[in-house]
Amino acid sequence: MLVSDFDYDLPKELIAQDPLADRSSSRLMVLDKETGAVEHHVFREVTQYLNPGDCLVINDTKVIPARLIGTREGHTGECEVLLLKRLSDTDWEALVRPGKKLREGARLTFGEGQLKAEVREVKPDGNRVVRFFFDGIWEEVLDALGQMPLPPYITHRLQDKNRYQTVYAKHEGSAAAPTAGLHFTEELLAEIAAKGVIITRVTLHVGLGTFRPVKEEEVTDHVMHTEWYQVTEEAAAAINAAKAAGRRVICVGTTSCRTVESAADEAGTVHPGSGETSIFIYPGYRFKVLDALITNFHLPQSTLIMLVSALAGREHVLAAYREAVKERYRFFSFGDAMLIH
Repeated sequence: MLVSDFDYDLPKELIAQDPLADRSSSRLMVLDKETGAVEHHVFREVTQYLNPGDCLVINDTKVIPARLIGTREGHTGECEVLLLKRLSDTDWEALVRPGKKLREGARLTFGEGQLKAEVREVKPDGNRVVRFFFDGIWEEVLDALGQMPLPPYITHRLQDKNRYQTVYAKHEGSAAAPTAGLHFTEELLAEIAAKGVIITRVTLHVGLGTFRPVKEEEVTDHVMHTEWYQVTEEAAAAINAAKAAGRRVICVGTTSCRTVESAADEAGTVHPGSGETSIFIYPGYRFKVLDALITNFHLPQSTLIMLVSALAGREHVLAAYREAVKERYRFFSFGDAMLIH
C-alpha cells in the first residue's frame, strides 16, 4: 500500500483561512461507509443522524498558546519556540527556529523580558529541551505572550484565540486543536443531549506530528508520533454501556477515535487509564469500538486520510473528496465537516 494511493487534487483557494462566524453553520457531507453515497447538509443538521442511546465521544483537550516569538540574547533577529510537551514546571520539549543558531546554551528573551529561556539540550530528532525563567504563574505568562500554533497551511492571523478552541475545551496540553469539535456550539450540544444521546469526554493532547507529512513511499514504513491520552472510568463505562446495548459509538474527530481504539482490548472493551499512544490506523485495520466518525477534510497523503479510508474504504473516501472539491467545500482545520456512518 503506497502513500501516493491517498492523494487527491485540491485547489489552494479551498483551504479555509478563517473560521466561520457561526460554528455550526459550516457544511456537512454525510458519507455512507457501506455504499459510498453522499448527502449534503449544514452541520447543525447532524442531529438527524444521532439516535437516542448513541454515545458521542468528544476530546476535551485545550490548545495552549504554544508559539512564542522572541529574540536571542545579544542579537536582534527574531526567533521562535513552539512548545510540544511539558517536562517539568520550567522545562519543555520544543521546536525552535532558526535551528542552526539555537544550540545548547542559547538564551532567549520574550516580550519585555517577562519571560526568558535557555536551550538545555538538543535531542536526536532536532527538538530542544528549553528551560524557562519567569515570575508569577506560568499559564498567565504564556497566555499574555504566546500565540495559537496554527497549522502551516493557515496564513491569516487569528483574531480571536477562542476560535481555535472547542467550546468544551478543558485540559490544557495540545499544540493543535481537535478541529472536528470546532463545529459544535453549546446550543447544539444541548440539543443533542436532549435527544437522548450520551455525550462523554476523553482527552488526547494533539501534537504537531499530526501535520507532519508522511515521507515514506510505503504506508507501513511510516512511524507515528506519540500523544498522551486519558480515559476516565466514567467515559469507559459510558462507551461500554452503549456497545453492550447495541448502540453506536460516534467519535468527534480522529483524536477521539485514536483514544478509544487505543484504550480498547481486542474484545472491544474500553479500559480506563492514561498513557502514550502511537496507534496508526490505515486500511485493513479492524475497528474495535468506533461505529461512526465526525471529522474534517484532511490533507492529501496524510495519516488522517488513511484513518478515514480505513473506516469507509479508500475508493469511497477519495470519491467523496472529489465531490467536496466539485461542490466547493472548505478544507482542513477551519473547513467543513464530514459524517461517516
